[in-house]
Amino acid sequence: MKNYLLKLEYDGSSFHGWQEQVGLRTAQGAVQDALTAVCGKEIAVSGTSRTDAGVHALMQCCSFKADIGIPTENIPKAVNNMLSGGRYGEGSKGSDIRVLSAEEMPDDFHARFDCKWKTYEYVISTGVPNVFRRNYCYNVDSGSLDVDAMREAAKCLVGTHDFVAFQAAGGTPRETTVRTIYEADVQVIENANAGFKHSEGLSVNATTLALPVLAGDIVFSVTGDGFLYNMVRIIVGTLVEVGLGKISPSDIPAIIESKDRTKAGHTAPPCGLYLVEISFDDFCE
Repeated sequence: MKNYLLKLEYDGSSFHGWQEQVGLRTAQGAVQDALTAVCGKEIAVSGTSRTDAGVHALMQCCSFKADIGIPTENIPKAVNNMLSGGRYGEGSKGSDIRVLSAEEMPDDFHARFDCKWKTYEYVISTGVPNVFRRNYCYNVDSGSLDVDAMREAAKCLVGTHDFVAFQAAGGTPRETTVRTIYEADVQVIENANAGFKHSEGLSVNATTLALPVLAGDIVFSVTGDGFLYNMVRIIVGTLVEVGLGKISPSDIPAIIESKDRTKAGHTAPPCGLYLVEISFDDFCE
């Protein structure tokens, strides 16, 4: 029996999150159904990150063990064909989820438990609301945000802290709410044609796709060893309130120290959030 690692991308707009749920369309369910059809046997996958409904992924990972008669290098093409309804040819409509790659891993590898760090990015627009972008960015119809203040606040997140003040109720109980943030930054997109190439110094894989951004968009990037339920979205909501002058950057350490969810800002919507990289190697500065 071989142990496989799949890397995926998906548009989260029509998914009820990653995790399989009875009667609902999820990214995990879609992948499992396609793999089961391709392999002729029931396949269950374990994902690295449980993205919420509406959250997108430029790189999600999952692993599974199976004896299948398909060469590893052919798995992406076969699964993508099934995901698109068996019409993955010229002129056909592709799926909103796609396998990027497949590789064989050691028998003890697990996509969730072997993850060392993840990078999320969040797209904020302060321009005129655009109906065609409503599922891909958070439109803060304020005219402007103080990006320098937001960037200063983001830097206060770096380090090992108890982030319970940035955790929403209702998630799976965790053994600890202490997490390590390695990098956090806020940037303004200057060139709409260049796409977003990630913050200077961030350890983002060169193969990661660019975000769907426009000139003037604000992008928050954060890399950490793990994230609590809605943690990134609450951080973004807090940074937006910093940008609006409702919270001072100097308040962030006290918010963290308070361990009180009511001290942090609102929860930003899922549409602007992207899982952009997962690594199974130790983080290097």
